[in-house]
Amino acid sequence: MIAFQSIPNLNDFSGTLLIPVYETYEKSIIPIEFHLASVAAKVFCGKKDSSYVVEIADCTHIFIGLGKETDYKSIKTIFRRIASKHKDLFGVNVVFAIPEKFSTLQVEAAVSGLVLGTYNLGHYKKSELHPFLDSNFKLQYSAQSDVAEAIKRGVKIATAQIETLNLVDLPPNKVNPKYLSDWAVQAGKQFGFEVTVIGKAKATELGLHSFLSVGQGSANEPQFIIMDYRPESGKKHFGLVGKGITFDTGGLNIKTAGMVQMKCDMAGAAAILGAMQLIADLQLPYRVTAIVPACENSVDAQSFRPSDVIQSYAGHSIEVIDTDAEGRLILVDGLSYLIKNYQPETIIDLATLTGSVVGTLGYECAGLFTKNTDLSLKLQAAGDAIGERMWPLPLWDVYKSDIESEIADVKNYSGKPVAGAISAAKFLEYFTQEHSSWAHLDIAGVAFGDSEFAKTKHATAYGVHLITTFIENQ
Repeated sequence: MIAFQSIPNLNDFSGTLLIPVYETYEKSIIPIEFHLASVAAKVFCGKKDSSYVVEIADCTHIFIGLGKETDYKSIKTIFRRIASKHKDLFGVNVVFAIPEKFSTLQVEAAVSGLVLGTYNLGHYKKSELHPFLDSNFKLQYSAQSDVAEAIKRGVKIATAQIETLNLVDLPPNKVNPKYLSDWAVQAGKQFGFEVTVIGKAKATELGLHSFLSVGQGSANEPQFIIMDYRPESGKKHFGLVGKGITFDTGGLNIKTAGMVQMKCDMAGAAAILGAMQLIADLQLPYRVTAIVPACENSVDAQSFRPSDVIQSYAGHSIEVIDTDAEGRLILVDGLSYLIKNYQPETIIDLATLTGSVVGTLGYECAGLFTKNTDLSLKLQAAGDAIGERMWPLPLWDVYKSDIESEIADVKNYSGKPVAGAISAAKFLEYFTQEHSSWAHLDIAGVAFGDSEFAKTKHATAYGVHLITTFIENQ
């Protein structure tokens, strides 16, 4: 990953300068000046998302427009764009000229963006290494104050997010349940958290029947991954659960459209894995226990069927109405196991759970479900601060009828064309033992999509920074 070092001054400097500029009046007679370069305001005045390149002697000046005011997410995107799309202008010597006006959070956002700009979706294509990733490269920075800690944080945040991007964007014949469990074990060793992996035999013995039912049609063995980060003086105990369907065919209710993108159905799990890396890497003083139930929803003679009645770890029976409503079936065993065996004070689950939430909220924010007002407000505040937004949707008991079954305790799908995200959340709630501080995030619309950084839909790493920020703010 990119190494950074401070540069005392720019005397005799030759190379590339990254120069952020706040917007000025475009008819101003005062030019924008830095180092050797002077740019007339009518040519470049720092408008948001604009940039201007000036070559003077042995220096390439890249002026980067920030607009009049800017937020965390905008800064991150702006600098990711610069690193991603102007890499042909980067040589051995590159200096990031940090404006005196930048707060530590803005420095962190800019550095995160620069690191994220090295991510390349072409995992199996022959391509040149990004200049920033050369083993001998160090990105220098010039600042009027001590920003070293903010830079370190920015690097760690982006590093965890890139790991998450990799997990989601890599193909499903690479990222199967075993791949996720191996990743977790390795990350635990590297960053300092305990990892326990429960395979099919042990899961059967423990009674994780709902989880196992989903994976029984796949040749890839399910993996129930438990991660436990235990600092010496943990202030609070948080529990996380992430949906880890490494590929979703829909099962016997096979998908008729969009299956090509279903490698992303483990984006909730990937976000939890990335968050665990980041939480441990930042050495946050909170205990965090995370569970990733990982399996593949495939089709063969062993697949579970619509109208099957299956058992769950919590002891509740479930009528299977739709095998494509499988994510909630693995999540409930994860939630139940977490609550029974670890008793965390606050629980958050992340899942690409329903298309319904996309119909409701589009691609701009996640759906937030909780009856705990304080938890809701804190999650929203954390998301707003870094640009990973969410919006609350109801968990009213009037929706209970959507999961009522005549043959079993509950059914996994309402069968209605409305309120699908809500009925899915009500199903999860049924297995939380009325936990007073539980929140469900349906991230189907924000975990995987379109952006300027690739021609096809791709991962966003939504949730990694959000969960970490939320915990850190406690």
